[in-house]
Amino acid sequence: MAFEWLHDSLRQLSGIEPREVHQALAAERRWPRLATDGELGLRVLTIWARTADDRPLVIATRKRSAWAWQCLGAREMSAPELAEFEAWEAAR
Repeated sequence: MAFEWLHDSLRQLSGIEPREVHQALAAERRWPRLATDGELGLRVLTIWARTADDRPLVIATRKRSAWAWQCLGAREMSAPELAEFEAWEAAR
């Protein structure tokens, strides 16, 4: 599965390096979750995962073709999201 970036999305990363996003997307333990953007109503697939340094990220993606996905943005998990993610990790 290939991931590509929108140039605007790369510029809007705040405090997250593109390499961290790639690490999380390549992680063995990823939790895909469907989400909807509240403002636009855009349905996206979020990937919840950790970087190589154990940083928990949420990455928003959208499908472009059978094997290609586009990264729309990434951010650090909120405290409630992290608790939910850790429960998911413990259950696996």
